[in-house]
Amino acid sequence: MENLMMTRRAALLGTMGAAAAATMFGAKTAHAASNVGGIHAIPELAPQWKKLDLAEILSRPAAYCSVSQNKSCYDPGGVQAAEGHRQRGSLPATIKVVEAARKAKNFRSFNWIGYEVFRQDYPMNDFDRAQFSGWIEGLNWTKEQQARDNELVGELRALVHSGDNEFNERALQTAFIGTQLPLELARKKIEVIVLTGIHLDWCIEGNARLARDNGYLPIVIGDACGCQKPEQEKAAMERINNFFAPVISADMFASLLNQRA
Repeated sequence: MENLMMTRRAALLGTMGAAAAATMFGAKTAHAASNVGGIHAIPELAPQWKKLDLAEILSRPAAYCSVSQNKSCYDPGGVQAAEGHRQRGSLPATIKVVEAARKAKNFRSFNWIGYEVFRQDYPMNDFDRAQFSGWIEGLNWTKEQQARDNELVGELRALVHSGDNEFNERALQTAFIGTQLPLELARKKIEVIVLTGIHLDWCIEGNARLARDNGYLPIVIGDACGCQKPEQEKAAMERINNFFAPVISADMFASLLNQRA
């Protein structure tokens, strides 16, 4: 049970054992009610983004990407459930984003990207092997339990349509390496990528950076994302917003789409 409560982020940082995880899990309701993180952490648009017509940009050929919004993070018993994401607002914000994007005719690609913590069968170098093994140390889970942990959370599973793409990240922090995403985006002539998911300062930031470096226009929906801890989200959103991509709310996203409807 001790290692069951150790999260992917905690294993990386080496800062949280079972007692700290249990404390955080018990305090997650306080986090959710404390005006820390989530919608409260979204910064004012950086000066460079204010020069742009984001409504026009969001009318261009677009892709939606949900990253690591799986049962591991949201459901009781998940390896990362101690982070309390179900109570922190990213799930209803994500649903709002998906429903708005479905109504917009320019969204040509919907991608549900998993992130497994059980990576025993992944290609690994020495750093990967040391890091990935720490995420699951002491967990004697069956293949069925491991597969369930990586399943898309039920509320989002209900939003998946025929023709959507479902695959796992294979690299440490991006879907642009080792997956079908680059070919999907190229074939459908995508310009804009809208990102939601967990963790904001890991996979979301990593994908936003790679999207920019590959010539795309990423937009991060801040309240539809989450760090390990709510108090980490302000700095992460400011960094992403200042250097890599606009960070906006789910409500602003829906409003911008409506301006061009």
